[in-house]
This record gives sequence, structure tokens and C-alpha cells, in this order.
Amino acid sequence: MNEKIRVRYAPSPTGYLHIGGARSALFNYLFAKKYHGDLVFRVEDTDIERNIDGGEESQYNDLKWLGIIPDESPYEPNEKYAPYRQMERLDIYRKYAEQLVAQGDAYYCYCTSEELEERKESQLQAGIKATKYDRKCLNLTKEQIERYKKEGRKPCIRIRLKENHTITFNDLVRGKVTFTCDDLGGDFVIMKSNGIPTYNFAVVVDDHLMDITHVFRGEEHLSNTPKQIAIYEMLNWKAPQFGHMTIIVNENGKKLSKRDHNILQFMSQYRELGYLKEAIFNFILLLGWTPENNQEFFTMKEAIEAFDPKRLSTSPSTFDPKALIFMNSHYIKQLSDQDYLEFIKPHMVKVMDLSHLTDEQILQIANLYKEELGYGEQIVEPLNNIMNPKEITNEEELKMVSSELAKKVYATFINELNSLSEITKDNLKQVFKNVQNLVGVKGKDLYMPIRLKLTGVSHGIELINIVNILGKDEVISRLSK
Repeated sequence: MNEKIRVRYAPSPTGYLHIGGARSALFNYLFAKKYHGDLVFRVEDTDIERNIDGGEESQYNDLKWLGIIPDESPYEPNEKYAPYRQMERLDIYRKYAEQLVAQGDAYYCYCTSEELEERKESQLQAGIKATKYDRKCLNLTKEQIERYKKEGRKPCIRIRLKENHTITFNDLVRGKVTFTCDDLGGDFVIMKSNGIPTYNFAVVVDDHLMDITHVFRGEEHLSNTPKQIAIYEMLNWKAPQFGHMTIIVNENGKKLSKRDHNILQFMSQYRELGYLKEAIFNFILLLGWTPENNQEFFTMKEAIEAFDPKRLSTSPSTFDPKALIFMNSHYIKQLSDQDYLEFIKPHMVKVMDLSHLTDEQILQIANLYKEELGYGEQIVEPLNNIMNPKEITNEEELKMVSSELAKKVYATFINELNSLSEITKDNLKQVFKNVQNLVGVKGKDLYMPIRLKLTGVSHGIELINIVNILGKDEVISRLSK
């Protein structure tokens, strides 16, 4: 490729970084880096009422956390292309909108929203299902314009679509795609009456002025592409190459919706739960892209070398939470002791006071769970069962812990513990053997009453480890109650 590759990720700060957004950013980034190009982080902040505090910064920081490092952004601008927020570029959009009006490719529209709604209703009543703007303001007289101005109406600007015009482009994922201007729903607005551009206009101006060469985005934008190409043609600009990735669906085959609370969908949620960036990156990489050699785990460098947009899927991509947990578990197991300690401490501290423990002691406890963790937060429940035992409500378990046999087990276990000067795994094993011989019980009748009394649950890590974590005094206190 002779030209410098420039791609962009242009989120709206109306929320946090979504799985779909992260995937778009990743594929754009991989494509750019494969050909020594740049990724631009641009902000589409024109939906003022829906923008949230911290939305932009959160998305930017989560991208960087994933290893997707923008080359340009509001934080690291290239003066040639700045500013990077649309609300700071309003004069630029106005300039090109007025140019289109001067060319006869756009016109001022003074229709109110109420008038538009009335005419739309009339079209529906007349049996016209595909309603579109009726071009009432296309050829207004000077007198009509003056009257509207006196009424205080502020016009929007509409594009004037060519009739019977065909727009064809080569989609990098789907191949040849063709639309006619009749498919576009009529003369759409490019500048609102409040001076803010619509998405389809602003994105064209921004992509052109920022020298964007390729755009990989979700297929929900496919119907926007011909509208944008129509504007490129009117301004005599070269359009970037587009590639539209398939939708992400849940396990039932339904499109992933932000209202679907069965699947966590934002990077911030995964970070808080203790998912590693390597796992998220790797999972998203394979969400709609298939490597040539069926490799399952990639470093960023390997992904850049292997990425080929021709291998982007044309079928919906299924989001499988179990596959993500498996992948995260794989990367947790690979962590060094020091990295694992740093990773797991924020989760352990939610249920344990770590201040009196050394890093070695904390690691000893954490390592009891390392092999079975799917994500960091999973250590909280089993640790909480130990540190804050649940009240037993199951009738069978209540009978077990209050039986005469259980009381003998507790009393004998306490006596044996009191005889120890220190607790080690070896002497704890001997304690259990002694209790077994003295009381005449073994297996479930020996271990289960102690486990239930200490934790309130019938499952968990080896009982010896639980005693080790709690310490001699706390175990005796709980068994004595």
C-alpha cells in the first residue's frame, strides 16, 4: 500500500467502552499497525443531552488498558488534524454545509417537527409505508423564506439526493454492495437548526480532513455508508474503503443488546471483576475473525502479523461467556507470583484484613484458588465463607452440626489444637488422625461437622487450609459456640 494507512475509532461519550466498540477499535488498530499506519481516537460528542461525565476518558483509558494505543487523540493531538472533538469543529461543518448549498447539492429547510410529523402521518394514511421528506422546502421563494424568518424559524440543511442514482462500493468484508438513492429515505438532514451536524455529515468531513483511508465498523452502519458516499461525491472527495463487521449475538442467536443483562458488555465491568487484559483482547480478536492456522492464544505482536481483513467473518459472531472465562483462567494460571499477588489482592481485601499478613502469607492463601479461578472476583465468595461464615438453614446440615457425635468431634478437635504450639499442615493432619481414633469417626462424619461449623457451607478448599487461614484461636472460638 503506497498511501499512509490511517484509521479511526470514533466513540460517542454517551457511555463506556462496549464489547462491540472494543472489537471495532482492535480490528482498526491491527490493520493500521500491520501496514505501519496510525489509529486516530476521535470523539463524536454532538449528542449533548446523552453524554455522560467521564465517558470519553473512560473509553480512552480502557482502550489503552487493552493495549490499543491511539497515535492521535485529544490528549496527544497532531496539530494538522486537531481538534478531535466534534463540538470543537462546528465552524468546519458549517463551512462545508454552506458549500453544498451554494453548489445546489443541499438546501435550507424551515419545516417544524410538528409539520414533518403531520405530513408523515398523511403519507402513512395514503398507504405510503416508506415515508420520506416531500421536498417542500426545495424551491422556496424569497417571500416564503422571509415569512419563515419573521416567524422565528431556524432552518436545518438537507442534502439534495440525486434521483435514480446508484451507489456501489467494495466492502472489505462483504464484497460488492449496491444501493440506490431511493433506498436512503429521502433528503436527509446534514445540519440541524441548532447548528450541530448530523452523524452522517460530520463523519464525512472528519474522515476527509483527517486523511482516513480505511474504516472498519459494525454492520449496523452499513445503511449509513451510501449516505456518506453520496456526500463524498458531491464534495468531490475520495471516500475511504469501508469494511462492515457482522453483528455480535448471544448464545440464543439474538443481537447483543445493551439491555441484555445476562452478558456483561463493558470493559469497565470486566476490569472490576478481575479479567486480564490479555484474555479480553484475545477473546475479542476471535469474535468474528478466524486466524489461518486456528491459533487460539495471541500476543499483540502475533495478532498484528496475522491479521488479515479477508478472514473477517460474514456470519454473526457468538459471544460465549464460558469461552471468555476459560481464556481468562488460562492467563491467570500464567501469572508469576508477584503479578498474581498484585492482581488478586484488590479482590481479597473485600473480605479479609490483609494488613497483618506478609505478601508470602497472602500468596499462600491466594494460591489455594489460583487453579480454579475464572476471574479475580471469584475468590471473594469462597473466602467470604471462611471469613464470614453463613448461617446454616438446611435441616439435614443443622442436625449434623448439633448431633451428640458432632459435639464430641468439636471438643476433641479443640483439645488437640490446644496441645499444639504452632499450626502446620503436618501437625494438622495428625490432629485429624487423633480425633478419628479418639472419637471413632472418619470421612464425612469427621470432616463435615467441622467444615459446616467453621464456614456454614458444605464445600470449599481442603479443611486443613481453612484451619490454616483462620488460625488456632479463631477455629477454637467458632467450634466452641
